[in-house]
Amino acid sequence: MKNYDRALPIALLRAREATLRPFRKELEQIGLTVQQWRVIRALAEGEALSASALSEMCVLMPPSLSRIMKNLTERGLIERVEDSDARRRMVRITAIGQAKYDAMSGRAVEVYQRIEQAFGASKMEQLLDLLIELREAVEHDGV
Repeated sequence: MKNYDRALPIALLRAREATLRPFRKELEQIGLTVQQWRVIRALAEGEALSASALSEMCVLMPPSLSRIMKNLTERGLIERVEDSDARRRMVRITAIGQAKYDAMSGRAVEVYQRIEQAFGASKMEQLLDLLIELREAVEHDGV
């Protein structure tokens, strides 16, 4: 087996935690978790989305997403919208949710810029391309 620090899952987890740390600091100031932010960010693109679409898009397990959606709904950040299929739960961002998104999006851009400056813009693009390629290869081969 590879050295523990060179194990792909561990390296990915450590990189994830390191890159999320500055985002968490900013999100705490506006009262959101990273997972809640992912939902708000996905909905800020304008379209109402189903729970299943949000689950996939935000990389959240359905039970976790249900709790997050309940919390965001209670706080008035998202709202349920009617759908022709009553079994499907569709939600959209509210004006309050959009204000949270607007408050965080500028901060997020600054964090991304700091990370990119520390790592290098070309290396960042290469890393993102490689991560997408890795995911597609693993999913395609059914590993």
